[in-house]
Amino acid sequence: MNITIWQTIVLALLQGVTELFPISSLGHTVLVPGLLGWGNMTTDTACGGDSCFVPLITALHLGTSIALLLYFWRDWLQVGRTLVVTAKDWKSVRKGTPEWVSWLIIVGTIPAGLLGLLLEHTLKRVFASPLLAAAFLVLNGAVLFLGEAMRRRSAATFSALPPREREKQFRHLDSLSFKEALAVGAAQALALIPGFSRSGMTIVGGLSVRLTHEDAARFSFLLGTPVILAASVLEVPKLLHLPVSTLLMVLFGAVLSGIAAFVSTRFLLKYFETGRLDPFAYYCMGAGLIMLILFFTVLPGRA
Repeated sequence: MNITIWQTIVLALLQGVTELFPISSLGHTVLVPGLLGWGNMTTDTACGGDSCFVPLITALHLGTSIALLLYFWRDWLQVGRTLVVTAKDWKSVRKGTPEWVSWLIIVGTIPAGLLGLLLEHTLKRVFASPLLAAAFLVLNGAVLFLGEAMRRRSAATFSALPPREREKQFRHLDSLSFKEALAVGAAQALALIPGFSRSGMTIVGGLSVRLTHEDAARFSFLLGTPVILAASVLEVPKLLHLPVSTLLMVLFGAVLSGIAAFVSTRFLLKYFETGRLDPFAYYCMGAGLIMLILFFTVLPGRA
């Protein structure tokens, strides 16, 4: 597999930023190679007869997942402690405690994890279609817009309050039930389709159960970490037979992706203290429509 330093930088930054921003990392890492004519990256068969594109992108995801583990290390340490202490008697865990939040994270990862295993091969074929990714990006924007519109409707009675005070009228993560955590986790499963954002779908899922924007974003990032990490464990070994120079390039990309993800996480958690999903919704719908027009008119051979 031939990959240049500039391709690595572009894909790594795209992955690190768009995995956390609700604008679909998979969608962008499919659309940009198509837009720039990097079709050889998706059609090569250097990984055991299959394309190396999915393992490459998953290696960049590995950098993102490590960055999330580092950023939320206290939460993951708590999850580990909870498993050790309450695994045999989880019914004793009470709502509103750190142990309860740990079990919400565990329960919420189940839907996307199961669907990822069941649909892995089907989704690999979808990954190679920029046209589909552009269409789903438009739909992603529509879902973000709808989720934010529903939140504004439910917050109408608090509209006179300042943004920070208005957010305080909604729920915090430790108040969720296991059933609600499963529902938010099921929303994450949509992100297995390129164009749908993992963070976007789970944030909308969190808003639908009346979480604050900040807690919806935090829960989203926590739920995404084990799913991304598990995908990396399955896919990255397919790259190990490649030349050392290529592996070093991939490692560089993973590190760069991780740095971008760490910075993005910090920015977004601050942004969602008062910010909304609307700007990301408009971006997704606009970018998706522009991509569709380009692929149907100027660049039909790259779709």
